[in-house]
Amino acid sequence: MPEPTKKDETPNGQPEESVAPDSNGAPQLPEISLEVSPPPEPVAEGKEPIETDGKNPEPPEPEPLQAVVAQEPSPAENGSNQPQPGGVKEQAESADSTVKEEGPCSPPPPDDDNAAATSPTPQEEDANSIKKLSVELPNDSVPVPAMGRKDSVWSLGEGQGPEELDKPIDNPPLSTLLIESPQSATVFVGGDITFVAKVEAKDLLRKPTIKWFKGKWMDLASKTGKHLQLKETFDRLTKVHTFEMHIIKAKENYAGNYRCEVTYKDKFDSCSFDLEVKEAEQSSGQSIDIRSAFKRREPKQQDDTPEVDVWEILKNARPDQYEKIAFMYGITDLRGLLKRMKKIPKEEKKSEAFAKKLDPAYQVDKGGKIRLVVDLADPTVELKWYKNGQEIRPSPKYIFEHKGTQRIMVINNCTTNDDAAYSVAAGDEKCTTELFVKELPVKVVKGIEPVKTTVNERIELECEVSEEGAQVKWMKNGVEVPTGVRSRYRVKCEGTKHFLVIDDASREDTGTYSIMATGGTSEAHVQVDLKPLKIYQDLQDMTVKLGQPIKLHCEIYPGNVPGRWYRNGQLIQPNDRINIIHRNKVHRLEIETSSLHDAGDYTFVPEGYSQSLSAKIHIIDPPRVHLESLNFPDNTVTIVAGNKLRLEIPISGEPAPRVVWMKGERVILESGHRVRAETYGDQTSLTIEVTEREDSGNYKIVLQNEAGEATASVRIKVVDIPDPPEAPLVPVVGGDWCSMTWEPPKYDGGSPILGYFIERKKKQSSRWMRLNFDLIKELSFEPKKMIEGVPYEVRIFAVNAIGVSKPSEPSKAFTPLAVTSEPTMLVVDDVTDTTVTVKWRPPETIGAAGLDGYLVEYCIEGADDWVVSNKELTEKTKYTITGLTPGCKILVRVKAINAAGASAPRTLQHSVLVKEVIEPPKIRVPRHLKQTYTRKVGEAVNLVVPFLGKPRPKVTWLKEGKPIEPTHVSIRNTDCDSIIFIRKAERSHSGKYEMTVQVENHVDTAILDIQIVDLPGPPVSVTIEDVWGGNVALVWTPPKDNGNAPITGYTIQKADKKTMEWYTCIEHYHRTCITITELVVGNEYFFRIFSENMCGLSETATQTKKSALIVKEGNFPHDTAQRQYHAQPHSFTLTPTGMQVKTPEYSDHDFKEAPKFTQPLINTFAIAGYNATLNCSVRANPRPKVIWMKNKIAIIDDPRYRMFSNQGVCTLEIRKPSPYDGGMYTCKAINDLGEAQVDCKLEVKGGFTFFELMQRGVPLHLIDKYMNEAKIVEQEK
Repeated sequence: MPEPTKKDETPNGQPEESVAPDSNGAPQLPEISLEVSPPPEPVAEGKEPIETDGKNPEPPEPEPLQAVVAQEPSPAENGSNQPQPGGVKEQAESADSTVKEEGPCSPPPPDDDNAAATSPTPQEEDANSIKKLSVELPNDSVPVPAMGRKDSVWSLGEGQGPEELDKPIDNPPLSTLLIESPQSATVFVGGDITFVAKVEAKDLLRKPTIKWFKGKWMDLASKTGKHLQLKETFDRLTKVHTFEMHIIKAKENYAGNYRCEVTYKDKFDSCSFDLEVKEAEQSSGQSIDIRSAFKRREPKQQDDTPEVDVWEILKNARPDQYEKIAFMYGITDLRGLLKRMKKIPKEEKKSEAFAKKLDPAYQVDKGGKIRLVVDLADPTVELKWYKNGQEIRPSPKYIFEHKGTQRIMVINNCTTNDDAAYSVAAGDEKCTTELFVKELPVKVVKGIEPVKTTVNERIELECEVSEEGAQVKWMKNGVEVPTGVRSRYRVKCEGTKHFLVIDDASREDTGTYSIMATGGTSEAHVQVDLKPLKIYQDLQDMTVKLGQPIKLHCEIYPGNVPGRWYRNGQLIQPNDRINIIHRNKVHRLEIETSSLHDAGDYTFVPEGYSQSLSAKIHIIDPPRVHLESLNFPDNTVTIVAGNKLRLEIPISGEPAPRVVWMKGERVILESGHRVRAETYGDQTSLTIEVTEREDSGNYKIVLQNEAGEATASVRIKVVDIPDPPEAPLVPVVGGDWCSMTWEPPKYDGGSPILGYFIERKKKQSSRWMRLNFDLIKELSFEPKKMIEGVPYEVRIFAVNAIGVSKPSEPSKAFTPLAVTSEPTMLVVDDVTDTTVTVKWRPPETIGAAGLDGYLVEYCIEGADDWVVSNKELTEKTKYTITGLTPGCKILVRVKAINAAGASAPRTLQHSVLVKEVIEPPKIRVPRHLKQTYTRKVGEAVNLVVPFLGKPRPKVTWLKEGKPIEPTHVSIRNTDCDSIIFIRKAERSHSGKYEMTVQVENHVDTAILDIQIVDLPGPPVSVTIEDVWGGNVALVWTPPKDNGNAPITGYTIQKADKKTMEWYTCIEHYHRTCITITELVVGNEYFFRIFSENMCGLSETATQTKKSALIVKEGNFPHDTAQRQYHAQPHSFTLTPTGMQVKTPEYSDHDFKEAPKFTQPLINTFAIAGYNATLNCSVRANPRPKVIWMKNKIAIIDDPRYRMFSNQGVCTLEIRKPSPYDGGMYTCKAINDLGEAQVDCKLEVKGGFTFFELMQRGVPLHLIDKYMNEAKIVEQEK
């Protein structure tokens, strides 16, 4: 029979945390039902089980050992935080399965010769009967170790046979973590052993958590040291976590069951394994490699065996090895092979050592006795008993009995330590069971009695329980009573009696006390009251002088009662000045130095009592005036006249003194209107509503009370603002400034003058503007930034510490005026033998005073006397100085004059020689007259031709070499130009006009070509050359009169003979023959033609004399001119039925041509950042393919370039080029007949920085090349 899961594992293979019992009772446990069914047929050794979640499917075969838990609480109710794996773990192509023998993990299949020793024989007793054990545990008798776990029963996983392969699985499989589990092993005492667990980390985001346990819950992480070491490694290539547990120098107590748990988020996996420690003498004569003994044994492959029994291998292999075996031996139909395996009869394997094994579980009450019985098949077999893997020796606790083939172990006086897993080994076979020890509830035999006492008395609560040494809990008002070293409560136990002692009771100890045991509770009420209060000495009223100590004293009973002191209802707290003393019955309050605040009603209130003791303290003090708190020098108070004065002076005295204010012999009353004195509380005050200069003087204060008298004096000083200064004087006035002075005020207001403020305003305005924000300490000032020509006034304010005086009277009005700046651009305009003409420009700055005129002066070179040339001012900017001596040299200067005076003079830089100079003539023909000057008939002609020359040149005009008649053309000449004017132009005015300018022997000529144009005449004649189909061929002769302008085109119109409405066929036609097409058959048409030049269409048109009739082919009317237009070598024959035309055959002209560039590329300079274009033209037929290249590399899909090709013109546009875009550009044209290309060089001027080139995406090697080239160019420059 497969052995049940160990006690330290839950039905799902997980540990459960124990939960302490609640103070009010144990939790309800479910009813436990244990069913034992006949064992299944024997299965092959080493096959792994399939874990289930406790749901029992109903297979057709008998079920293995199964435990059912009714109404099982959820894991959260039992305090488990571990994930609960459930469901069915699916094996690859599952076949026969069975319950695993040694927990969730088992060693690999052993060799054939050791197979018999690996699996115990199933139980053979009552194979066809079912045993059911039903145990119901009461709530108050659940032992503490069993209350927080769910290991009272175990649920063993069921296997999945080959016949269940096709059945659907209800729950999805839960992925496991361990790919290699630690295996059970044996080690000798003093030897070392290592257990290895491996976890694949391909699907894990972080390292999983691993825990190693021994027995139930012993976590080995806290036991590491020189005998136990835990190691973790990670292989990055295979992505496998390796966890190792090293046991060094093993001891006998190291033997037992171990467990390895791996968790990752919601995934969980565990494996149990056993360690057996043997005595060292057994292996002294042998040299055994312990590590090699526990290595995983691979199946032996016998190469010399010609045939392999695959059926036997599959039966003995684990389900997860089926695919590996099928791949190794070439099995393709594995599923069909597994289905056939179920038809093979299964052999039942019976135990050879045991005739009857131990039951899966036993239960006994605490203190009771239990018998564990096994029945041996061979009585001679040596039998050993184990508890949690440790061998049990005979003792009074454990008694071994033999009855025939039965072997019995009796455990006496069972305790909670006996709650463990037990096993018995007979030879190589072993059977296991679990023992549960049930604790009986502790009941309260004698309850607690209520107590009523007074404070400071001793309280002792007594209770008796049913069991000695039982654990109980004392509670007060539902809260556990603290029983520590410093606690007021003491707990003692005498056999079955338990006591709670309170040595010095207080009122806080009043409450409901209870004792709790596992089988019941008891409670009682404790009442603690106060003792009656007695007053031996009451408090006494006192009168104390200020500063003297105060001592209050009283005596009460009981003496250990504390109390509180109050003053006027306020709690008094002890401090450095106040001391509160309590000694037995005496209570004292001591104040070292009394103050006025200490006066009042004092009360002492004993704690816990409604009675109180009272007394009254009265404090007296002589009067005093505290002038030092005013902080005024020499007790002098300064106040500004007109302000309100309220002088508050602190006073003291107990009782409150009488206060009198006096100025000289006059007493100031409280009922005064402007000046009054007031006294209230601890201060007195003097109030003056509006201070005046007369209020200055000494004031006396007199204080009186029953304790004495005090006097003091205060001086009051009233100050005011200064008087206004007198009106200021303005002695000097400039263009935008002036200078002003003033005298200080006669009265400074009792405070020194600190400075002055200046204000000004326009005379006609009422708005004054302050000129300075910082005080002016001097008595003069220069206002600036005034407007010329505007009258201003200024005034003064005097300032002292009190404030600003009233303004002074305004000054007399003054107007700022300034002379203009000097004239500009003074030059010599003309010189004769007796005169010099100069000209200039007005001054740049004229100012508000305006400009009255100019004054021209000259002096002979070498002299200092300037002679005024114009007695009266001239307003013109040109003046001629007359009456000069020929041959002398003079200097000339000009001044601008206004109301403010004369400006600075402007003087010629060089002297002027008074002598006339001959200047050769020169005609300056305007640009528009250098080509033919065209005007229409009737328009006016007005031409101005400037010229140079001195003295005044002589001007003559000729037309076609003949003088011009004044009646036809008007001519007017001046000193510098000549004007030709024609009021109404005619065609006869056309021709070449010659202009001659002469100065003595110097001559200059110019020719003007004037063309007067008019509308052209109509064509001379228009004839119909031929008519065929819907076409008419017209021929005409150019007009005789072209309107003195070239004929620019013709306009052809047509009209139907029926309506004679004219329609334009074509405009601006340049040839003298045309074919009119798309004429309507059956209509008869007339045609007319207009001539056109730059003036427009001719006024009339020439019409065809005959009409053209459009008829069908083969019909020749006799009354119209129907002709067949033809060209040589056409020929035609006239027949009675019509005209027949013979058309010769022509060969088509071959227009194909290889590419040829008619306009090459030109070397170009471009500016960086501005678009550049390269243009060329190519001729080819068929149309060529155009390719642009830069530095012999084709430009393809580059957004910085745009390529156009239109009518053979090829254009490459470079958008915002950079120096990187410079280089050799090539345009190549290719078609079927050949190819051609042209080159040019583009140089981009203006560079970019390294950062700008990086932003444009230029490669680094090109940037480096460009930067080097730029440095070379700069060095060459």
